[in-house]
Order: sequence, then C-alpha cells, then structure tokens
Amino acid sequence: MEIGYFSLVLHTHLPYVRHPEHAFHLEEDWLFEAITETYLPLLKVFHALEKDQIPFRITMSLTPPLLAMLKDPLLQERYIAHLKRLIALAEKELERTLLDSLLNKVAQFYHTRLLECEHLYIEEYQCDLVSAFRHFQDIGCLEIISSAATHGFLPLLNVSPEAVRAQVQTAVEDYERYFNRSPGGFWLPECGYYPGLDEVLKNSGIRFFFLDAHALLYGNPRPRFGMFSAVRCPSGIFAFGRDIETSKIVWSKEDGYPGDGYYREFYRDIGYDLDWEYISPFFPDGNRKNTGLKYYRITDRGSHNKMIYEPSVALERAESHALHFLSSRVAQVRELFKELKKRPIIVSMYDTELFGHWWFEGIAWLDLLIRKMAAQDEIKMILPHEYLEENPVHQTITPSQSSWGDRGYHEFWLNEKNDWMYRHLHQASFRMVELARAFAEPSPLEKRALNQAARELLLAQASDWAFIMRTGTMVSYADKRVHDHLARFHRLYRDLMNKTLDVSWIEQVELRDDIFPGVNYRVYA
Repeated sequence: MEIGYFSLVLHTHLPYVRHPEHAFHLEEDWLFEAITETYLPLLKVFHALEKDQIPFRITMSLTPPLLAMLKDPLLQERYIAHLKRLIALAEKELERTLLDSLLNKVAQFYHTRLLECEHLYIEEYQCDLVSAFRHFQDIGCLEIISSAATHGFLPLLNVSPEAVRAQVQTAVEDYERYFNRSPGGFWLPECGYYPGLDEVLKNSGIRFFFLDAHALLYGNPRPRFGMFSAVRCPSGIFAFGRDIETSKIVWSKEDGYPGDGYYREFYRDIGYDLDWEYISPFFPDGNRKNTGLKYYRITDRGSHNKMIYEPSVALERAESHALHFLSSRVAQVRELFKELKKRPIIVSMYDTELFGHWWFEGIAWLDLLIRKMAAQDEIKMILPHEYLEENPVHQTITPSQSSWGDRGYHEFWLNEKNDWMYRHLHQASFRMVELARAFAEPSPLEKRALNQAARELLLAQASDWAFIMRTGTMVSYADKRVHDHLARFHRLYRDLMNKTLDVSWIEQVELRDDIFPGVNYRVYA
C-alpha cells in the first residue's frame, strides 16, 4: 500500500566561466569535469531507465549560467579537446601500468569510460546536453526548474528590491528561451529566503520552491506536519522543506555513504601524484590539476597508505547503500504515516555534482536506488507539481529567513572574508536602477550598453564568488571576477551618463561576457 512520497531534487549549477581571451583557462575545467563525471553518466542512467521502462521522477534545476555554458560553441569545442587529451593520457596509462595487474585494471576502466563519454557527447548528443535533459522533461520523468540568473544570494541583494526582481525575472525569461515553456519551480540559490521573496517568485509565474528544514520548522505559525508536507506561503505559492535525515546520510563524507572505505578517493589523482615530465604534455596551460584518473580507494581516512580502487567492489557497496537508503525510507514513512495520519513527502535535496564528481559511485547509487524503489509499493517517487495536484490543500505559513550551509542564517555568504563586496554590489544596483529610469527611450547603441551593464551587474552578484572567498580556494580568481565585472559596469555607467560610449569597447565586452542574449535592462525600472 502506498503510504508516502519521495521527491529527489538535484541542484545543478556552476558559475559562468568563459574566457575567449585565453587559449586555456584553468577554471573552465570546472565545467569539463562536471560534464565527464556527472552530466554524461547521469544522462546514461536516465536513458537506461527509459529503455528498461523503469518509472522515475526527478526534479532538477539547471541554472542559467550552466545552460549558457552547455550551449556555448566555444566551450563545446574546448570540452572535446579536453576529452581527447584525457583519452590520450588514459592510453598512456595503459602502457605505464601494464606490469601491475591491479592498477592496469583500473586504467582500463577509465580508458573505456572516457571513450564512452566521447561517443555520448559527440555522436549521441551532438554536443547538446541541454536538449538531452529536455527530452526527459518532455516525456514526464524529469522536472527542470529554474534558479536566479547568476545564482545571486537574494537575501543579501534585497537592499535593492529591483536587483532581486532582475535575478528572478531574467532567469525565468532565459528558461523559456531554452525549454519553450515557463518554469513551474524555482531553486533559491543557497536556499536563501526572506519573508516576501515568495511574492517576487509569484509575480514571475513560479508555483513552488525549496527551503532547508529550519525555514519551515521556525516558520510562523509552526507547520503542523513539519517538513513532511508542502506549505502554502502568504503569496499563494508553495514551499517544500529539505529532509534532514536523508541529507546527512548522503552529504556527509564522515558519517554518510561517500566516506565508505571501498569508494574512490577523490584527493589522490595522477595529476598530482605522477612526475611532471610524464604528465605535462597533457596540461597545455602548464598547471597541475585533477585528471579524474584516480587509482586509490578511501581505505582508512587516517592512513596515507591507500589501497587500490576496485570498481566492481565499489559497485557492490553502492548497491548495499541503495538498499539501506530505501529500507530506511520505508521505515521512516511508516512511522510518519502512523503519526501524521497522512502520506508524508520526503524531499531529498542535493547538489548534482556531488554524484559522480565528489562521490564517484553516486551516479550508480542513484540508478540502483531508483530501480529498487520502483520494485516496491510503499513509497512513490513524485514530482512537486504532481504532489500538489494530488494534495491541493496545505497550511499557510510564513517561512523563516534562512539559508542552507553553515548554521543556516547567511553566515557563509556574509563574513569577514567576503563582506567587502556587498557595498559595491549595492552601489552598482542603485546605479543600474538609475540608468533604467533615465533611459526610457535609448538609441540602439545605448540599449546595447544598458543591457551589457545589466549583464555585468548580474555576473558580479553570483553567490559563487562569496562562497569561494569563504572556503579559501581560488580566492584570487573570485576576487578578480567581482572587480572586473564591477569595473566594466561602472565604465558603462559613466559612458552612458556622459554620452561617451565606445562601440569597439562595448563589442569586446559583449564577446567576453556573452550571456543572456534576451536580457532587458528595463527589468530594473
């Protein structure tokens, strides 16, 4: 008997990194790694499930920066070149490891996998992963939702309400351009919420969004069913809360599945382990970096002596963990059904790149979980809009101001390492509003400059830069991105106000920050 729902939500985002001014750029590898280790393997699983007629329902955000990069011909071309370098390195590894049967077995595993990625990307999907994901939305297995235009952390941008509206509305219009439909759902960057934000979402046509558990548990009034039911916000749209139990068991590398000793060790990569003379021909930018070719398993976290990775054994562990996860959910919904006197919904929310990239076996775990869930009848996988259709009446509450991450109240995105940037973002937002009101009927060149000013402001507002500054990795890059986008914005502002626009410079900036072709600066008015 069906006694509960399971809603799997994958948040898929990367910062907009595109540098046509350089032949190679280290940060573009973030996209290339995600394609190889997460997006292509995930699509492969989706197609296998479709072929085997396994019913599945997954909600997946695809943020505007990621959509733009996946569709960009320059980055598509660079990804193919990146993949061919990896294949050549994997072939060289087959020779190097020939006398070590355990290592050679892993090398063969990687070589086969990379060749399959090349076939999928070039032959199967014609370099167009957006259309590949859209197929599963069209057949009803996937619900693709939107997110803020550049993943701006909206609670800290609300000093200028126009800035929040621009992040939301620009994203919705961009989504419509890719998918020929309006998004029903919205992923709030970092689950950042403040009372009244739901009204902004409603005005852009959004019907539901997602929050961390404490946003509902500390809402007003307290939700009768906790985070195990949707709630209705004062605006009339709906919010879902993240389940705490399923979050920890998958997210935590210490207490969760990804820390299992038989799984692949992320931090041991031949890009750092092998002699530079040997691997340097495959790194044209001259920097050591991850290749994805990793020969060791986690073993014991306290030991430096790692054992050789065995993919077949790791797959057995993934199956065991999928079974454990499912049995735990069945026990959870049984208890909740008895207590709540209604079918609970378990909303499990994760970053998509956790699977395959950080937790290498995570894609296989998802596949096995979906197949095992389809073989039982107590928990039903469901999309948010399906759940709302089956359960139309919900308690009205005002969620608490909140975020996910460290302690849940914005501290990760506002602290001593990144607080300097916000006064400058706010000043630029005020200036953008000023421009939008001052130029009601711009000339064609002025309109181009105004739209580019909007792009530069949106790109400067990305929450990724504050996140990177807080974690202490690639800080100089994040710092430079904020400064560069704001510098370009302020030059556009001055040139517009002083009537000194330089068309050749504008063309250069448009080429460099080539995102949101349909952006409309009037959203700030």
